[in-house]
Amino acid sequence: MDDFLTLENRHTGEILRMRRERDAEGQVVLALDGSLPPHMNGPPPHVHFQQREEGRVRSGSLGVQVGSEKSVVPAGGTAAFPQGVVHTWWNAGDDPVEISGHAIPAADLDRYLQAVFAVMNASTSGRPSLFYIAHIALRHRRTQGFMTPPLAIQRIVFPLVLLVGYLLGKYRGGSWPGSPESCPGAPEVDAADLSATLSLSAIQSPDQR
Repeated sequence: MDDFLTLENRHTGEILRMRRERDAEGQVVLALDGSLPPHMNGPPPHVHFQQREEGRVRSGSLGVQVGSEKSVVPAGGTAAFPQGVVHTWWNAGDDPVEISGHAIPAADLDRYLQAVFAVMNASTSGRPSLFYIAHIALRHRRTQGFMTPPLAIQRIVFPLVLLVGYLLGKYRGGSWPGSPESCPGAPEVDAADLSATLSLSAIQSPDQR
């Protein structure tokens, strides 16, 4: 049984693998592995109001923007996205980029990403349905935010979109794209299971991995 939640954006080829882990202080963090094809954009500018992200580039070149600052992080380098700061990332090279890191604490980021990927993949054009993206934005508004349209406009427009969506029956049942029922989030690995996994990895030969 895979102890990761795997998400793939069928329009960009971005892949995310996530699971919840407990750190040395007992805090639940979200472990993240990500990859993106050459010259593709990752997520649009967004912000985590209650989390910070940090990661290491395993291969390729990662373009990042944190606030107004842009940079390129090569393989072996690290990137950090502070809590409350707008950021985005992209593949800045000719090879696939692969990254590993954590979101601290985990909060609801896994459920949020699961919902966003579902809405993106349900679109034939790559443009998400306003009805479903508004529902995600409003239910995660205290923890996550994307910057298009601006947050001030979202606070005015999205409640109206949500009302129309309810009137049209867009949110009936639990199988519509990005519904809370369809987005339980990533599995949590307890300390004993994680320790066993790391120990097994350490004793395996390169040919066994």
